[in-house]
Amino acid sequence: MITRYSEAKLPTPNGEFRVVVYRTGEPVGAGGTAIGTGPEEHVAMVLGDVRGADVLARVHSSCFTGEVLGSLRCDCRGQLDAALAKIGEVGRGVLVYLVQEGRGIGLGNKVAAYQLQDQGADTVDANLALGFDADLRSYDIAAGILADLGVTSVRLMTNNPQKIAGLERAGVSIGATEAHWVGGTSHSESYLAAKKSKLGHIH
Repeated sequence: MITRYSEAKLPTPNGEFRVVVYRTGEPVGAGGTAIGTGPEEHVAMVLGDVRGADVLARVHSSCFTGEVLGSLRCDCRGQLDAALAKIGEVGRGVLVYLVQEGRGIGLGNKVAAYQLQDQGADTVDANLALGFDADLRSYDIAAGILADLGVTSVRLMTNNPQKIAGLERAGVSIGATEAHWVGGTSHSESYLAAKKSKLGHIH
């Protein structure tokens, strides 16, 4: 399903990680990545020896608008930065970065959902209005990456019970979870409220 394609040292403000790129090797549809063509590529940011149990981990989905363009509509960049900082503090852990833009609907559809949100829809209703489920993400690839890295159980940084259930269905052993809330803005208040009320995210 996935192939470890390349890896190298990656110095960051949180320490010298090892960045590992995985390829699915299969063409994807227009909703599959931020680009929408070619093989999917997903990334693991690894710090220390993560073989074995009780590995601090974050499974994070891509957010081009938040992480690259600096959008204040979501907390994705804050969550990414906080996870890498926490792994850096602990000195051992892995962040799996999945290219699943807009909870799996792709960048173009995500921006279309933004337009609906500007007209009063929340983040869940906007996805539904476009004909998608509220969350189309899959965690099978994340499970395969963790297994390839030798991780046998994780201490998962998340607020999302659906992510926990999806990873467990994919075969990931979750020994513990850690809340992963970061600060919001006036632009992200309704987004965060919908995640709690409609998607079951816990504080």
